[in-house]
Amino acid sequence: MASAPTPIRLSKHHGLGNDFLVCLTEHLPLDAVTRARTWCDRRTGIGADGLIFGLPPGPNHDDEGDIVMRLFNSDGSPAALSGNGLRCFAQAVARAQGVADLHLKVSTPAGVRECTVHDTDEPHVVTATVDMGVVRPGPAPDVAELMEVVGAPVASVKRWETGDIGNPHVVCEVDDPDEIDLALAGPAIEAHFDDGANVHFVSVSGADEISLRVWERGAGITNACGTGATVSADVFHRWGLVDRKVIVRMPGGDALVDVGDPTTLTGPATHVADLLVPDLGGPGA
Repeated sequence: MASAPTPIRLSKHHGLGNDFLVCLTEHLPLDAVTRARTWCDRRTGIGADGLIFGLPPGPNHDDEGDIVMRLFNSDGSPAALSGNGLRCFAQAVARAQGVADLHLKVSTPAGVRECTVHDTDEPHVVTATVDMGVVRPGPAPDVAELMEVVGAPVASVKRWETGDIGNPHVVCEVDDPDEIDLALAGPAIEAHFDDGANVHFVSVSGADEISLRVWERGAGITNACGTGATVSADVFHRWGLVDRKVIVRMPGGDALVDVGDPTTLTGPATHVADLLVPDLGGPGA
């Protein structure tokens, strides 16, 4: 009788309610997309916004940095970068190494990103600061067409701008993000972009403080978005509405963005559970 396959070890973490499964492994499985869809399903799987693989650097991956990170959204689509995902990933690596504090260079499709993890007094929670790179101009849609799309579900949008930090974003200034029907407005705006986009509805809510709600490409409505917080803070800073150090308030909690070169994101990462799941049987790559 054939022996049962070895179970896969995962850990689950969340950054301000934006949750991820982390798998530290030697090889990226060829069925990574299937694993993401299966394990991230909130009804038939474990449930998460994304699945992160941690891989050793080498010729089959990037040979820069201390470790390679590959992220797949809950729908199986790849994502080059996630600020909340980076913090959760860094916490997972620190726990695997048995250390409370860690400085890590992570190789992502968006480039090498440095992460610093510090322990806190709260069990299972760390504070992490991650290098998010530099916000660059995002996709440039037809302005008249996009304003027509934006105006249909979201007549209250004052102005908008796109940005890219390894993934594309649309930042929309509104009076009150809580008044926006995200399930309607988010996909309506995202559909206007050939490769999709994360869509953010943002307002100034205090001195050097913004409030944000997000529709994430590949995940839908989420409690927080690290790359979205970063791009939104950068855009609102360039609009002259906030200074360089910006508190970003999201439904899942607050993060601190320090706009610069590079821009950094600081916030908590929480370890939820360690899990053993059946191997789906896919080969490594």
